[in-house]
Amino acid sequence: MKSIFKYSFIGLLAGSMLTTSCSEDQIETVPTQSMSGQGLLSNANSALVTLNGIYREMYTAGWSTTANTHQCFGITAYSLCADVMGEDHVMGAQGSGWFWFDALYNVKTRFTSSAWRSYDLWYAYYNWIANANYIIAAEETMGGTPSEVGYVIGQAYAIRAYSYFMLSQYFARTLVGHENEPCVPLYNEPTSPQTTGQPRSTNAQVYEQIDNDINKAIELLNGTERKDKSHIDYSVAQAIKARVCMVENKWADAKAAAHAAIDASDCSVQPLSSFAGMNDVNAQNVMWGAGIIADQVGMYASFFAHMDYESGISYATGAPKRINKQLYAKMNETDARTAWWDASNKYQQEKFHFSDVSTWMGDYIFMRVEEMYLTAAEAECRLGDEASAKNDLMAVMSLRDASYSTDKTGTALGKTSAPADETGSLLEEILIQRRIELWGEFGRMYDLKRLHQGFRRTTDQGWPEAALLSARPTDDPEAYMNVLTIPQAEFDGNKNMTVDDDQNPQKDYKE
Repeated sequence: MKSIFKYSFIGLLAGSMLTTSCSEDQIETVPTQSMSGQGLLSNANSALVTLNGIYREMYTAGWSTTANTHQCFGITAYSLCADVMGEDHVMGAQGSGWFWFDALYNVKTRFTSSAWRSYDLWYAYYNWIANANYIIAAEETMGGTPSEVGYVIGQAYAIRAYSYFMLSQYFARTLVGHENEPCVPLYNEPTSPQTTGQPRSTNAQVYEQIDNDINKAIELLNGTERKDKSHIDYSVAQAIKARVCMVENKWADAKAAAHAAIDASDCSVQPLSSFAGMNDVNAQNVMWGAGIIADQVGMYASFFAHMDYESGISYATGAPKRINKQLYAKMNETDARTAWWDASNKYQQEKFHFSDVSTWMGDYIFMRVEEMYLTAAEAECRLGDEASAKNDLMAVMSLRDASYSTDKTGTALGKTSAPADETGSLLEEILIQRRIELWGEFGRMYDLKRLHQGFRRTTDQGWPEAALLSARPTDDPEAYMNVLTIPQAEFDGNKNMTVDDDQNPQKDYKE
């Protein structure tokens, strides 16, 4: 794999080159100096080459870190990372070590290395931001019809919004209640090795940028025709907005965006048999994902290599992925999703499988329409419209469990997700079904943060003793456990940030 960038300042180094189309095992780049005139950004059709390169990085392993690359393969790796940081996605053992240190919250002190999660995430998302900035800056001179240009520029805005949103969830405490706390630096124009580094912006400033970007993306993408399932179209941009609004606690906007995403997606909730293995991007419920072809498989450095126990691959068998037994018990016997886990084998996951293990094939699914129904249900519940909330919940549950019903009401949530703290509310019920439905896909840590809810791991849930975190404050949502440290490389090149003043706490609390 080629090294893409040569500069130490991660916040800017991504801007020194533009990602273009990829072939075989390389992510190729083109110096920005060649981007003028008749270059790649001179017209909308050629600019799609650059966009496709960004999307390729969203599922390609090995480019975003200098080591530990088998746990760094884009969006599905980051979702898995956030999932094992919670209580529901049990890692049965350390295995080869991939994702184990995420699950143990044992990566923060490694910020001086370019081989660990902080560098991986920072490097990847700022790379996508920098390349999106080049595309956005070319809007006025880009040739093509208004629809063609809107399709390209709209995606660039969406990619930038999505990237800042994900950075905020890893490198800061959640927005609500921490609006004026430091988040991440903002870059909205093309950068070069000579660009001056920016200081950390506040959470409020970063989310203002996210809101502006995703709204602009929605405006530009409305009415355009999607060219590939890997592209962010109007429906996916609305879905990203719904995710953002949930973190912002803007429930009316979250409801509207979720329903707009559903209506525009041409997707529908599907029975489990229609998307078995979670490996086909063309399934009718898939809103966004990457269709993997033969020369793009990650082999061992892939999502399914870590998940598919029946494949016999040591990554999956050595560190088996299981569901929290207490969460599994929330399902009725008639719930079809019980087949996603093997209760006779320590609740081992059966939800994700290679489509063809002999060739390492399997598409990556980034977003399903079921998420949007559950998002709308939560928003409606919080708005006091329980009838609509139950209708959207049932849109999913009617195809999961024919005997399912609920007469729960209210929005009370416990301090933690532990059974002893359960309230029996409708909101809690919606969140329980969300935890089950999106297990392994969404990233449980993201929801725990926005909900201001703690958790506890126990052996009764199926967790091994080595991963219980009994001495750590997982039950305190105000702790800094899930706020990653910023890579040392950023401080080395950014004169407006210093380790003493701007680094996140290396321990669970500020000292």
